[in-house]
Amino acid sequence: MALLPFVDVKAQGETRAAVVWLHGLGDSGHGFAPIVPELRLPLDAGIRFLFPHAPERPVTVNGGMRMRAWYDIKTMDLTNRADEDGVRESAAAVQALLDNLISEGISSERIILAGFSQGGVIALHLLPRLPYKLAGVMALSTYMCAPDKLKDESNTLNKATPVLIAHGSQDPVVPMAAGQQAYHTLKNAGFNVSWHDYRMPHSVCAQEVADISSFIQRRLLAQVTN
Repeated sequence: MALLPFVDVKAQGETRAAVVWLHGLGDSGHGFAPIVPELRLPLDAGIRFLFPHAPERPVTVNGGMRMRAWYDIKTMDLTNRADEDGVRESAAAVQALLDNLISEGISSERIILAGFSQGGVIALHLLPRLPYKLAGVMALSTYMCAPDKLKDESNTLNKATPVLIAHGSQDPVVPMAAGQQAYHTLKNAGFNVSWHDYRMPHSVCAQEVADISSFIQRRLLAQVTN
């Protein structure tokens, strides 16, 4: 499998940790790359950021228009919104990118997987299924695909991995209730999830950026400086 192309924001100095950040529907890796300086991480943090580009595919709800998408959306009904085959295909591609990082010498426990909207669906799909432990997962303005299969398909490797789930209370694209459902589904299954909500639409706000920065520093800086 060819690796997904990505925007590579390299660490200053030695790379000791990584964040893989997945964009939303119709965006690209370039969409979130400018957030790195806004996180105001220490210059010596040694964190490399990878922002993969989803493949281009026709999206049914957008009239079959081709755009970057992690999976097709055939209906806006949240129960059936995520095309499960597409989710699994993209999850495998993202896992291959994680595998490659590990092969380059970055411990899986020094990698955070993040995703916004569609990207968050992929992140939450991988969380319980990966064959190694991550440093953390951030799921932003998103929901779960096939929550009914969580019990049968999950392992325990990332049960204790901190998971930040964040959502806007004014989100017209993915209702906050969908994010809350993902939170409760994972919490009830024994995962280490925390909930954050903000007065914002389907976007990212300044307070959320600050909370993301704190999460990254708690999960990675303590580990890379020991």
